[in-house]
Amino acid sequence: MIDPLFWLGLSILLVATSLTAVLVAAIPALQELARAARSAEKFFDTLSRELPPTLNAIRNTSLEITELTDDVSEGVKNAGQVVKQFDQSLDSAKKQAENIQISSRSVLVGFKAAWTSFTRQKPPRGNAKTLTNQ
Repeated sequence: MIDPLFWLGLSILLVATSLTAVLVAAIPALQELARAARSAEKFFDTLSRELPPTLNAIRNTSLEITELTDDVSEGVKNAGQVVKQFDQSLDSAKKQAENIQISSRSVLVGFKAAWTSFTRQKPPRGNAKTLTNQ
């Protein structure tokens, strides 16, 4: 049992058995790794075909949204100006209505004064001396 050749042969046999066991266990893992690599390659091919048009569409959509936002902002600004003009017109109409009300009151008061003056009985003209002498 001290023969070194025997031990060398036994150790080579054990190493060969271990390598065989490792290879038998590694073959399914390597097959799965190859399958995953093929799948990843297909995915990257699809990605390289589909991604640029998608990014271009997203870019165009972003530009359109920016244009629409600008249009909406301009529309809101114009609507604000219209509301401001309407408010100013309303204030002007209110002032004109107040002026008309004051003018109509003045005309009415003038007509009342004229009517009162017109309908008031006047004292006789010739009897003024006789009234003061008595």
